Amino acid sequence: MAKILRVDMASGDCRFTEVPSLYLGLGGRGLTSAIVANEVDPLANPLGPRNKLVFAPGLLGGTSCANSGRISAGAKSPLTLGIKESNSGGQPGGHLASLGILAVVIENAATPDGWWQLEISPDFARLTPCSAGGLNNYVAVEKLSAEQSPGCSYITIGRAGEFRLAASSIAMTDLEGLPSRQAARGGLGAVMGSKRLKAVIIHPGKEILPLVDPDSFHKASKRFAKALTEHPVCGRSLSEYGSAAMMGLFNEAGAVPTRNFSNNRFDHADALSGERLNELTRQRGGQGRVARACMSGCVMRCSGVFPDSLGRRIGKWPDYETMWAFGPNAEIKDLDDVARYDRLCDDTGVDTIDVGGALAVLMEAGALKFGDAKGALAAAAEISEGTALGRILGSGAAVAGKVYGAIRVAEVKGQALPAFDPRSVKGQGVTFATNPQGADHTAGFSYAANLLAMGGEVDPLSAEGQAELSRRTQISAAAVDSLGLCLFVSFAFFETPEAVDAVVDMLNARYGWSLTRRDLDLLGRRVLEIEVDFNRRAGLSSSSDRLPEFFAYEETIVHKSTFDVTQSDLDKVLSFKEELK
Repeated sequence: MAKILRVDMASGDCRFTEVPSLYLGLGGRGLTSAIVANEVDPLANPLGPRNKLVFAPGLLGGTSCANSGRISAGAKSPLTLGIKESNSGGQPGGHLASLGILAVVIENAATPDGWWQLEISPDFARLTPCSAGGLNNYVAVEKLSAEQSPGCSYITIGRAGEFRLAASSIAMTDLEGLPSRQAARGGLGAVMGSKRLKAVIIHPGKEILPLVDPDSFHKASKRFAKALTEHPVCGRSLSEYGSAAMMGLFNEAGAVPTRNFSNNRFDHADALSGERLNELTRQRGGQGRVARACMSGCVMRCSGVFPDSLGRRIGKWPDYETMWAFGPNAEIKDLDDVARYDRLCDDTGVDTIDVGGALAVLMEAGALKFGDAKGALAAAAEISEGTALGRILGSGAAVAGKVYGAIRVAEVKGQALPAFDPRSVKGQGVTFATNPQGADHTAGFSYAANLLAMGGEVDPLSAEGQAELSRRTQISAAAVDSLGLCLFVSFAFFETPEAVDAVVDMLNARYGWSLTRRDLDLLGRRVLEIEVDFNRRAGLSSSSDRLPEFFAYEETIVHKSTFDVTQSDLDKVLSFKEELK
């Protein structure tokens, strides 16, 4: 039977409880948001003892469903001051699900005289002193692994989380046991640090979770895997080139923000493309076309290993957003430098997007130079040292903009915009503005219709139809996050109805439900309604659902376009009481 693990950091008590009826039928993002919305005072200090940190696998976690091992982390965000769910791959999501744990809820805070680790196994859950305090993620996991039995997965924070910096992330170990996967957005690493929780160690269960209808589940799971592997993006492009495969296409479309959003096309995009990533990996004796997964059960395998010129491992293949944040937006064009930045951020435990946005702000302010990779890497390394500059960068782009008096700061609700110019991809701009999580690339793939003609075709430069498109993709993303699926399955959802039907059939076969496609839509709406309601109670009114004003008057160089979606249209996107016309 599914259960919730509640951990009181103040008393040290760890207890398993039944799942309240209020949370039945929820998982992943849906569950983290529901728990935060119902149990956390919206006006609480995000770094105070009244905030709660929640980890939850998805509704399909712990099964043979492809790409279902994602994990959601949720809390009130110290970055946005609203509700936050940050999603990650790696092994912890599947391992928690294998134990029949629907959620882990971290409550209160321990005294500030040490660090603690939470061990979870099939037989017990307990808090013990942690020997890895003061260490960054890679050394911390290495030290903890030497103290534990083989096969565990780890959830940790680096020094940025210990410093409670607003752009700090939570690291999850991958299939190789490395802390390379990050629940990066929203500063949830700072929340974990405020609890004095350094690490969560999960000893996975060995038994397969029961299914109401095993035969129907396995048939549906095979249909779903087939739909993914036969799709040109899910089955081929991602495994060949990683998510950086999108760089060339988006750059050609004039959608790649460059030089702190002052331009929207990068002259050196070929040097930072997925094709170049694959080429260099093969030339240097790396994995090349033999793609890797970040978690068990992944059939898309977009996570490679990138070597330096001597064939030595630098880190994982940088994702598109990371490639952009330290590349075009900072006018840096060396792939090795981007990979080193990605590795540094994973180790220190910070969001590559928000720190990259902060670096670009400093470059525009003259504190750093555009294109100076060495200087930018040295500045980012100061986050781990806790210097004044490091703390500014580790607090994200919005804070950096305030400290340096910048006007062009691309953020919404305090969270830095990801790698799409909202003046060139207006559906994505609507999503950045209106999503309860703040500007977030995983909040809805509006660019799929704007630029790829997937799930419909909406002119990326027109204001028409963007609100409707954003609403549809945000609903879909909220549902996918609640299922524990990798959001990249959305590409198959857009074009392959069979993929959606297979997911519905798996849910029904696992739980004995009688869902339809419409119920997935309702699930996504329910999650968004919960999140919007929390934000309103936290004091984030509809006026917070806006892009920075420079997008409305600074034209893009390529298209001479501004962001001209009206405020009334933005206000309607997530107002479900009145359907969009």
